[in-house]
Amino acid sequence: MIVFPNAKINIGLNIIARRPDGYHDLETVFYPVKINDVLEVVEADKLSFESSGLDIPGRLEDNLCIKGYHLLKKDHDLPPVKIHLHKNIPIGAGLGGGSADAAFFIKLMNDKFELGLSPERMEDYARVLGADCAFFIRSKPVFAFEKGDELEPINLDLSAYKIVLVMPDEHVSTAEAYRGVKPAPVSESLYDLIKTPLTTWRGHIKNDFEGHIFRDHPVIRGVKAELYEYGALYASMSGSGASVFGIFENTPNLQAMEESNQVFYNV
Repeated sequence: MIVFPNAKINIGLNIIARRPDGYHDLETVFYPVKINDVLEVVEADKLSFESSGLDIPGRLEDNLCIKGYHLLKKDHDLPPVKIHLHKNIPIGAGLGGGSADAAFFIKLMNDKFELGLSPERMEDYARVLGADCAFFIRSKPVFAFEKGDELEPINLDLSAYKIVLVMPDEHVSTAEAYRGVKPAPVSESLYDLIKTPLTTWRGHIKNDFEGHIFRDHPVIRGVKAELYEYGALYASMSGSGASVFGIFENTPNLQAMEESNQVFYNV
């Protein structure tokens, strides 16, 4: 069985407070985009994982699909499986690729082995694997709050616009991103701001990670500036970076940016 995990972008990201458990209270909007990995699972004699495409860093036992298998196996009689992941979603980009793979693995296992899990139950499993994993069970626009694992559906449709995503040759770890941010309460909640016209977002909807990441990674700052120069109605770094997206009325010609960046059109 094969599925195609999709990426997400963050529209706005406010880091509100540090939590006693070491996480942060935040608010953001997760919006699905059409950049996909390919995930295949077949029954096998023993549990295994292999990948192609982009190199996946880290130890095998830390892979979220492997963790997802063991999590499900605690409650369900699962046979061993062979997992193959073709990695296409950029890594270290703020696009949630690893979380998407984990969530789609849970959905795939539910379908393949007829586990009978509801979307809500699959979201519960996904939350164990990562704060943003639960979003990918349904992959529909949501306002996310608390650790980013509490989700409220929102009516947001950007299909009339062209979303372009640019991935520079930079890497920002989640640890680096949070190390430099200063949590603070918000005067205007993103929950209300996201309902305003898109043409007003530029002056009001922000990503709290951009300040120090743009200082330490001027290349990423430059990508955002270029997207505005090419006519973006709104541009922002996604999550903790390093990718930057722009929302345009029409598809721009970013051929000059393609020389030093990976560019995904109409995602």
